[in-house]
Amino acid sequence: MYIRWLFTVIFLCVVSCGQQENRTLVFGRGGDSVGLDPALETDGESFKVCDNIYDTLVNFKPENTELIPSLAESWTVSEDGLTWTFHLRRGVVFHDGTPFNADAVIFSLGRQFMADHPFHQVEGAYQYWNSMSMSDIVKDMRKVDDYRVEIELKRPNAPFLSNLAMNFCGIVSPAAVRKWASDYPRHPVGTGPFRFVEWIKDDRVVLERNPDYWGPPPGVDRLIFRSIPENSVRLIALIQGSIDGMDNLVPDFIPNIEADPNLQLLSQPGMNVGYLAMNMDRQPFGLLKVRRAVNHAINKQALVDNLYQGLAQPAVNPIPPTLWSYHEGIDGYGYDPEQARQLLAEAGYANGFKTTLWAMPVPRPYMPQPLKIAQAIQADLREVGIEAEIRSFEWGTYLDKVQRGQHDMALLGWTGDNGDPDNFLYVLLDKSATVHPANNISFYRSEELHQVLVEAQREVDMSRRTALYRQAQVIVHRDAPWVPLVHAAQTAAFKRVVKGFRLHPTGSKWFHNVEIVR
Repeated sequence: MYIRWLFTVIFLCVVSCGQQENRTLVFGRGGDSVGLDPALETDGESFKVCDNIYDTLVNFKPENTELIPSLAESWTVSEDGLTWTFHLRRGVVFHDGTPFNADAVIFSLGRQFMADHPFHQVEGAYQYWNSMSMSDIVKDMRKVDDYRVEIELKRPNAPFLSNLAMNFCGIVSPAAVRKWASDYPRHPVGTGPFRFVEWIKDDRVVLERNPDYWGPPPGVDRLIFRSIPENSVRLIALIQGSIDGMDNLVPDFIPNIEADPNLQLLSQPGMNVGYLAMNMDRQPFGLLKVRRAVNHAINKQALVDNLYQGLAQPAVNPIPPTLWSYHEGIDGYGYDPEQARQLLAEAGYANGFKTTLWAMPVPRPYMPQPLKIAQAIQADLREVGIEAEIRSFEWGTYLDKVQRGQHDMALLGWTGDNGDPDNFLYVLLDKSATVHPANNISFYRSEELHQVLVEAQREVDMSRRTALYRQAQVIVHRDAPWVPLVHAAQTAAFKRVVKGFRLHPTGSKWFHNVEIVR
């Protein structure tokens, strides 16, 4: 393993020699993308690349989740909140030279919505669209003319416009989808600032500057996403200059980065949660006392102190404190091994039980060292009589298996996509999100929670929505389908010559405003 990554670093050093001339930026990340069709993917490593290939109708400001125009120059909504009209940007072309217009919008969104669309029935189809219940929200979409689209809703929906800024609503080239069909995720074509060049699996994705981009021209000519799973090797590559930036920093690295005059550290509170999901379809996790026992067994503060070193805070709720409607009045399940043992005894497991604990193979923004976190949790569980065998798989396989409920307990997390609590609570914990492939990997089904979340979607008054989401957090805390573990700071490090990169609350990695100033 060491020899393999040594060769990787040497190769990267060779690649970097030519970067000054052609303004190439190499970004090191902990894992590869699963695919590059924004409508099909659910993982952050895929979206990092998609962020730079595709545009959406609306987008977020660089510093927050306030909405701004993108492929739609403007939009209006009817007085009853049911009909949204989008006025599209003219003169935009896809990377393959075909025109962007209303037909492309209807094709891109319609394939996820229309049962008779020729690309509706695809493998693992449109998990994000389904988990956001978009087909329950959208009644119809239609072309008014070449540069106007109407989307009619079944009922008013407060998060709808923000949802359109998310990756799954990226506008794809209809011609490219028709050409590549099921292989399109490896041949992506959008209208974004960079266009696809090549993808060498588990090594690199190469993009190049889109000379026909409708916005300000990107500041670099080539953008390479390099997969370097080993955290220390990724840091060495950054220090030696063979990559220009990296994310998901291990806290131990922070002093080295801060002490290096050639590097810069970026950090801000993260809009995320890292959690341990208990599969309620598998015993004994269908028992409330067992789930509460597991919550009491885990020392979250020790995780934060030892494995995050101040770059996180213990979690109580499934949404982060940086998000509006966070419920400060809920007292978390405190670390109490004795209480955990008592609850297990009351549940009929006085002698504990054996189970499995699945751990991610790659660092994530909310969990930079997942295996070490799993080992710490394993030790905590052993103290109360629960023997948990740690298992892991390749990243794409891991996601597929947990989304199909093949785990007992599994580590995972979430970074908010649109700044709305709905994107955490409904997407991750509603009963509608338990259909395979599921985002609700605890397979927690609460009709009470469902009714509250649907009412919150329909409500437009912010104070009323806040009250509903706080009620939802009370229900989730009571039923304990997860152990909410941490809310982690967002971190990244770059060479000092890299200018213009900004961390975003959604975790998006946008490089179109980045330049290299030597």
